[in-house]
Amino acid sequence: MPKPDGSDLTPFSGSKLALFLGSDLLVILRDDKPDIPWPGHWDLPGGGREGEESPLDCALRETREEIGLQLTPAEVSWSTSYLRPHGRVWFFAAHLPARRAEEVRLGDEGQEWRLMSPQSYCCHPLAVPHFAEQLALYLGQGGGPLCVL
Repeated sequence: MPKPDGSDLTPFSGSKLALFLGSDLLVILRDDKPDIPWPGHWDLPGGGREGEESPLDCALRETREEIGLQLTPAEVSWSTSYLRPHGRVWFFAAHLPARRAEEVRLGDEGQEWRLMSPQSYCCHPLAVPHFAEQLALYLGQGGGPLCVL
């Protein structure tokens, strides 16, 4: 079983970070290119593993590259992993003060970033579905719907 802090090197394909700035979630609108997974969908910071980096190192590097925020491992408060068809994926959460939004700078990937309530992300028709599901689990909803229709 993988270590809950994401420090082990069990094979994995990538890592994602649910990054809260104040009470809102930072999301990135993916590029609208047909050759990438989930084009034009709202995504979370993170991506594929490089070399032998740990799951947490992967999430922190991708966050720095995608939105310019440098987080320390101590700022990450939660982790889990789950299996996808392409392998194990790590999912982390971090809660930072809202003022850190001033430091966000979109990198080379994505069309834009924005802050969104976690419930809005889980309900959004263009949220990456398995990340919305993991976020709902993190928020204590047991993977059930957060939307009231």
